[in-house]
Amino acid sequence: MITKNLRERYEELLGYLESDGYNSTYIAKIRSSILWVLQNENSSWQSYQDAYHARIRTIESEYSKRELRVIFCTIQQFDYHDEVPNRRRRRNPLIRRGFYHQLVPEYREVVDFFKASDHLLNLKERSIYDIASRASSFLYAMQLKGITRLECISERDVLSFFLDEEGNVSKCAGYRQKLATFFKITTAWKERECGTILAYLPTLRRRRKNIQFLTSDELEAIRKILHDERSALSLRDRAFLKLMFYTGMRTSDIVSMKLSSIDWETEEIRISQKKTGQPLLLPLSTTVGNAIWDYLSRERPQSSDNHLFLSKPRPHYPLTASGGKNIANKIYRKAGVRQGKGDRRGSHLFRHNVATSFLGSGVPRPVISQILGHSDPLSLDPYLHADLVHLKACALGIEKFPVCKEVL
Repeated sequence: MITKNLRERYEELLGYLESDGYNSTYIAKIRSSILWVLQNENSSWQSYQDAYHARIRTIESEYSKRELRVIFCTIQQFDYHDEVPNRRRRRNPLIRRGFYHQLVPEYREVVDFFKASDHLLNLKERSIYDIASRASSFLYAMQLKGITRLECISERDVLSFFLDEEGNVSKCAGYRQKLATFFKITTAWKERECGTILAYLPTLRRRRKNIQFLTSDELEAIRKILHDERSALSLRDRAFLKLMFYTGMRTSDIVSMKLSSIDWETEEIRISQKKTGQPLLLPLSTTVGNAIWDYLSRERPQSSDNHLFLSKPRPHYPLTASGGKNIANKIYRKAGVRQGKGDRRGSHLFRHNVATSFLGSGVPRPVISQILGHSDPLSLDPYLHADLVHLKACALGIEKFPVCKEVL
């Protein structure tokens, strides 16, 4: 590992960070990490990954490890590629994640063939990535068994992948379907081997877990915080949360909103959905509109960027999806709800609440699907499980059944 370039030019990186508005604490952490690398460099380091692992050897905090991983990645990109930080551009990772990079050549080749196939034209990039990731996990599991060739994978090996140590099914039907898609496409490359594995995949029943939903008490606690001016929520966070709470919009869609997404004349929200690519038109309620206006007029920083929601620290980049999820989790903490271990949190609960509220009020399903921006009408089915109003109407009385008095 040669750091001559870093040693001679690191002041340029620090100068850029200062001129671009990064806060002094972050710049100080970059400086201290650079000096640590220059002072502790040794011949056993082959890459910044080695330096990173040496640096975290005595650190126990997972947060500090993640922070240092980002910092070392920043230093690496500047040293090797002369790139300065830019939150809008994806960094080359310091540590490669996933099983693909650990696969033997033949397994990597089949994954590469899948990702380059012409049969993927109708699949979204996220779906392609997910299928390739699941297949890499399957192939890596075979590799751990000592099986490094497709033709050597037996039916027993395939079935064992779907079972836990006690012999119970541990993978869902959706996982199986992704593997089936993968091996259907790759039969064009190795027909016999991939076709055989495809035939070995077991048939699994589709199961759906019960979805946690917000209770009436939890909703009231959250609503109280949203409308309490003394709740210490920033105007940005309040506007963001009201959009989620009252419209059910996805986090990815809210962070992608532009200033032009709000039509103040017609009182409408107009966006193109990130997940489906389809346009979505929603009414702009007074509650949501006032919250957005307060943020725009009193708190939003001056910026040439036309995204609606911007980050607070300079430079003011667009708010990210992970930042949006952090805002969602903030309201749960302030409202004092869903803080137990295993309690589901996150932004999707608000979307779920909007759907179940409409269902309970008798709003027709096509209308709800249109409001939520579903491209598939069946996407509404999971929300039916929490439609308590209509589920209670389906309950049977027990008057005609012999029940001992002690039971009641």
